[in-house]
Amino acid sequence: MLHPHRLVLATTAAAALLLTACGSGTPPSPSVSASASPSVSVTPTASATPTSSVVVSNSIDSIKVTGERLKAPKVTFKAPFAIDETRTRVEVAGKGAKAVETGFVTVHYYGVNGRTGKSFDESYSRKQTVTFPLNQVIEGFKKGLTGQAEGSRVLIVMPGSDGYDASGGSSDGSIAVGDTLLFVVDVVDVSLTEPSGKAITPAAGLPTVTPGTGKPTITIPAGAPAPTKMAAQTLIQGTGAKVAKTDTILARYVGVSWKTGQVIDDQFDTPSSGLLSSTIPGWQSGLVGKTVGSRVMLVLPPKEGFPEGSNNPPVEAGDTVVYVIDLLFAYSA
Repeated sequence: MLHPHRLVLATTAAAALLLTACGSGTPPSPSVSASASPSVSVTPTASATPTSSVVVSNSIDSIKVTGERLKAPKVTFKAPFAIDETRTRVEVAGKGAKAVETGFVTVHYYGVNGRTGKSFDESYSRKQTVTFPLNQVIEGFKKGLTGQAEGSRVLIVMPGSDGYDASGGSSDGSIAVGDTLLFVVDVVDVSLTEPSGKAITPAAGLPTVTPGTGKPTITIPAGAPAPTKMAAQTLIQGTGAKVAKTDTILARYVGVSWKTGQVIDDQFDTPSSGLLSSTIPGWQSGLVGKTVGSRVMLVLPPKEGFPEGSNNPPVEAGDTVVYVIDLLFAYSA
């Protein structure tokens, strides 16, 4: 059974999209199709020109992006095109939470090769967004999306050094070493950095938790016997999506022993992610239906936490544990 402090990223085909290039040299998506119909307008050239012979630009002003957000864009530019460094332009400014490089984003995207002017992959025709952690994508994507707000449409133009040069391009030849890549990205969802919402007064008799959104201090009621029933108390009511039992979640948390009142599990400063179904029973039942952005306190008798105790975290058999959890993101793989 996967303990809460051992949450790890659940690898999926979607999460693999746009990941730092692997040694196989495959295209940046398992669904690259040579028959894709790109909405790209380019100035015809007699033949493909190696990127190395193209004049490198320090501006993306000549690239035009048209079309409605959340629909496949039309990208117009003169090919071949090369850029000096990763550059971005916000086409539509969103007003939601901003992406951080240690967090998750959910996006629609449209990728075009600057050398050929051809689209090599996009998500719109599949009618399915893609979710991934920004610290596991190619450098140009991380640079281009860090700091972008939920609801935005962003043009990201990156040199090969921030794209797929390290993997030798793609094995099908759609991306060569040195190729500049253009992405139009619609930011659909962004993970939070802290809980946000209405404070909820907890039921009487539960442990007390310091107010606010900072690192919580959990105080066990003096002399109170350990409860025999589990409690799942929302402390801050977030306004995000409800967590489903099959979701992957991103959370930060602190756990204490009821018996000693001491911290036995601390993953607050470095949030971790993984399948909710891989956590201890009390997490699986107590977090389902809670909303992203919430802070939740779980009081877990042994059968809901660690029935036989645990070495890591250090829990004695028969001890009740109390977790305060900030739900920062959730998605269905």
